[in-house]
Amino acid sequence: MDEAVPGITEITTSEDSATVAGSAAEQPRIPVDGAAAVPVDTVPEITYDEQRYPARPRRLRPRDQLRRSNVRRVTIDPRTATATNPSYVEWLVRQAMLKDADVLSRQLSGQPSMWRNPYARPDARRAIHTADVWFTAYPISLITRPGESFLDALGQADLWDAFERVGINAVHTGPVKRAGGIVGWRETPSVDGHFDRISTQIDPVFGDEEAFRRLTDVAEAHGGSVIDDIVPGHTGKGADFRLAEMAFKDYPGIYHMIEIPPEDWHLLPDVPEGRDSVNLDAATEHELAQLGYIIGELQRVIFYMPGVKETNWSVTDAVVGVDGHTRRWVYLHYFKEGQPSINWLDPTFAGMRLVIGDALHSLGDLGTSALRLDANGFLGVERSAEGLPGWSEGHPLSHAANHVIAGMVRKVGGFTFQELNLSMEDIRDTGAVGADLSYDFVSRPGYHHALATRNTEFLRLALRQSLEVGVEPVSLVHGMQNHDELTYELVHWATLHRDDVYSFRHEEMTGAQIAEAIRADLTEKLTGTADFNRVFTQNGIACTTTSVIAATQGFATLDEITDDDVAAICDAHILLAKYNAWQPGVFALSGWDLTGMLTVPAEEVRDLIATGDTRWIERGAHDLTDADPGATRSVSGMPRARSLYGSLPTQFEAADSFACRLADVLAVRREHGVAVATQIDIPDVAHAGMLVLVNRLDDGRGNEDAPIQLTVLNFTDEAVDGTVHSQELPPQHDVVDAATGETIGHVDDLQSFLVHLEPYGGLFLLLREPAVENEE
Repeated sequence: MDEAVPGITEITTSEDSATVAGSAAEQPRIPVDGAAAVPVDTVPEITYDEQRYPARPRRLRPRDQLRRSNVRRVTIDPRTATATNPSYVEWLVRQAMLKDADVLSRQLSGQPSMWRNPYARPDARRAIHTADVWFTAYPISLITRPGESFLDALGQADLWDAFERVGINAVHTGPVKRAGGIVGWRETPSVDGHFDRISTQIDPVFGDEEAFRRLTDVAEAHGGSVIDDIVPGHTGKGADFRLAEMAFKDYPGIYHMIEIPPEDWHLLPDVPEGRDSVNLDAATEHELAQLGYIIGELQRVIFYMPGVKETNWSVTDAVVGVDGHTRRWVYLHYFKEGQPSINWLDPTFAGMRLVIGDALHSLGDLGTSALRLDANGFLGVERSAEGLPGWSEGHPLSHAANHVIAGMVRKVGGFTFQELNLSMEDIRDTGAVGADLSYDFVSRPGYHHALATRNTEFLRLALRQSLEVGVEPVSLVHGMQNHDELTYELVHWATLHRDDVYSFRHEEMTGAQIAEAIRADLTEKLTGTADFNRVFTQNGIACTTTSVIAATQGFATLDEITDDDVAAICDAHILLAKYNAWQPGVFALSGWDLTGMLTVPAEEVRDLIATGDTRWIERGAHDLTDADPGATRSVSGMPRARSLYGSLPTQFEAADSFACRLADVLAVRREHGVAVATQIDIPDVAHAGMLVLVNRLDDGRGNEDAPIQLTVLNFTDEAVDGTVHSQELPPQHDVVDAATGETIGHVDDLQSFLVHLEPYGGLFLLLREPAVENEE
């Protein structure tokens, strides 16, 4: 940035040059129409899908919408970071994602490449054939060589050699673009692990665009792909948000932000010194909704914390606009206050343009093959009938917006996956037209619960519900640990199906009761006696896969885990890998999984978890390739956590290491094509700790004569002998262990066979017709 020259400059501004959105300060207050015209006893039952929304205000007088145009003379100091300084506004525009998006989109307009790929329908199997085993990176936690950036480290040929040896053929980089906010001329840090994006540029902390392009080239040379992130739900408080606050051109159209006229500022809380906004309490939210300014209460308050985040709405301090007017805005944020939500149905379509431009930059300029859609289930909000919260989950606009994003990505030859923690129906409906793949929130709580309780009943219930609803496992990314908590919100059971009755634990229980029971079990088993896992708000538990296993095996502290205990933890870890890998869909795992990382002691990340975000204990720094064995922190400052398995080169020296055993698991997966198979049954089991998945190896073509495959698992630490029974098993077929080629049983006329499983054991079984003996 050029140093500002001291001095006083007189500039001329016109109100006509301001944003195309009207000034709420010049508009009358919008009353909410009553609903008294219809007798109460004749009103039908209200649902989100079928109701008349009292969102349309009374006709506003046209004269009230006319803008007065005049000229104002303002005396300013060119060093000031305000809207009255044209140099500052120009500097913000140069940083803005919307500006970059406009340039990027014009480069592809009218090009023949835009018509070469099918784009209307999601295609999970096409995506899986591109990349079926993913490494999910977390940039700030990877230990690199001294002086080496994250992207340079991720693009090293020796790392991809190791990935290829394990069976990994894609890397999801995680968010690596600039994030956080801008205050004045200064950038502020990210408030959510770089998921509060403020630029299309790579954050220099992680490397640069050339390093990213080298990464994609190395990946391609190893037959792999690179997956990037876009965030269609929100940004950070970067240049785009600051320009929106200043009412500059169509930037306010990017966000769900509403200007509150000065005569109602007395309703708004004061913004403390050093802050630029403050969260609204429930009473203020309700009052502003009654006055017609905002939609008001939504269906959920994610990251709810009394006194910190009580609603999904925050209010800015007074901000001077480019037209000289001073405004205060109330804006929506589903997540943290520094993550203002994008408005997908503003007349300017500024938010849509920003998101699509960002996607095109990753795919066309950086060379990625796919994109993760973050927070894509919250792209539509609408006022509901009085007394009900606003419609913010499962809204048709989210489906439409996802169709647009995913269609554009497919049109340029890529694919998308979504991380959508809503009901199974929401996952199904959004995926029907949108993302090609969805993160597996269907069974993730279930398989952790099975390990914690040594009982697979809830996991089997969830898997069956998924098939009944129409969410096939082939459409899911079955992930182990990632940067987020072990989610146990159980949205499917606690919301849409809260009153539905299910047979569970030998009694009839509602979905809400099941959700509460599973949540209580996980909390007790994983945090009750173990001091190394932490509850994360109302969402779940901050932990690593190995710390989950350690808690289920009875360890109370990390120091209790000795070298002699690692083998049993590794056995359980491989079991969970088999569960996720030996079924249709993508298998994903992280560096924390590959190296067997435990959580970071809380005192080492005290400052990071002070506000309640306990997830930082699970994000310890780790070294995949012995890049810097003596490092105690990553370049970004994350403390190094304890590794139970060691680096990949170290593990390759021992055949019984986690990495080598995982390579065997993935080799069987790939040889028999289970990733693109069709799941046809989750049968009852003879032992509570057993799980059986029955798949048809048909590549999704629906060929009923295709071979049958079974994944048979033991979620307990004891050997199990049990019977496998399913109506899908053809009688008189041999049961073959795919790993050894040995025939271990025979399907009888009752469509069953006996099986023996070692503690935490798992078998990949194939059914084959017995060989016909030649007659003499």
